[in-house]
Amino acid sequence: MTKYEACLWKFALKAGQLKGYYFRRQRPVLNFIADFMCKKLLLIIELPGISHQSEEGMSRDENRIRALRATGFAVIRFTDSEVLLEMQNVIMANKNTNDKIEKY
Repeated sequence: MTKYEACLWKFALKAGQLKGYYFRRQRPVLNFIADFMCKKLLLIIELPGISHQSEEGMSRDENRIRALRATGFAVIRFTDSEVLLEMQNVIMANKNTNDKIEKY
């Protein structure tokens, strides 16, 4: 895990701040490894690092997100700086996403 993934895990996901939903880290989904995944919510949280910022990396990410969404997963992404500098906003965004998912 990167330090940003470790920070999100420690202060939000493992800490149970998302209504007590259980997240797993570095989980295989289809032919991909999801940074964080909640099976009950069908939610994947990704922290695409610098290696994903190339044109090729962005293209792979778009294909990956399309494939994951086609199987029913919601995919949300946060930058490293959002996790490091705006953790409360990240937690709130996840809570809002969970609220929307629970309504369906």
